[in-house]
Amino acid sequence: MGNSGTFKRSLLFSALSYLGFETYQVISQAVLVHAAAKVFEIEEVLEQADYLYESGETEKLYQLLTQYKESEDAELLWRLARASRDVAQLSGTSEEEKKFLVYEALEYAKRALEKNESSCAAHKKAIELNPKDATSIHLMGIWCYTVAEMPWYQRRIAKVLFATPPSSTYEEALGYFHRAEQVDPNFYSKNLLLLGKTYLKLHNKKLAAFWLTKAKDYPAHTEEDKQIQTEAAQLLGGFSDKN
Repeated sequence: MGNSGTFKRSLLFSALSYLGFETYQVISQAVLVHAAAKVFEIEEVLEQADYLYESGETEKLYQLLTQYKESEDAELLWRLARASRDVAQLSGTSEEEKKFLVYEALEYAKRALEKNESSCAAHKKAIELNPKDATSIHLMGIWCYTVAEMPWYQRRIAKVLFATPPSSTYEEALGYFHRAEQVDPNFYSKNLLLLGKTYLKLHNKKLAAFWLTKAKDYPAHTEEDKQIQTEAAQLLGGFSDKN
């Protein structure tokens, strides 16, 4: 009798183990299928996005990609950054929308870099392929300036978060801001301001004053232009106070 009970328990345990293993296999297979479907979906979206980009369908491309703005895929995110920038440059885009889209583009680009550091290289390659795009060059300058300005404690955090922490210099940022200005002179008041601020970081007051004066005298078409005029005037005032 005792042996019979033990046998039944053993049989039940074996059955449950088998069912557990079968369930595990079904779940594992379902997870793999879901992951594969997700990868396939992203690849399909990227193909469609590249087709729309090559066809010049800027607004359709932006509408497609914004559906996936929460994606963790770096390839999708940098395409979304490019699409945001391209919509900002359309003649029908208002100044306020342009401002929003340009900084939205920067945020997507930053997220792409966080997900995959090689996205920085991909974005630089996009600039090389389209060297007359002042906005893209300006955005790379902002990225370099932001990283160069990063305080020591943020650098420590970056070392923990990244296998190879992002790094850049004010000299590199300056190169991008100058390139943007060469492509399209006076295209953006903030580029003038950042040229001045970068020269300040590099302790070149003469050239800082030159670019800050240009930013201060830039015709104010938007609220942002007015804010930049004020900041440039304050920085220039700081020179006078020290002299």
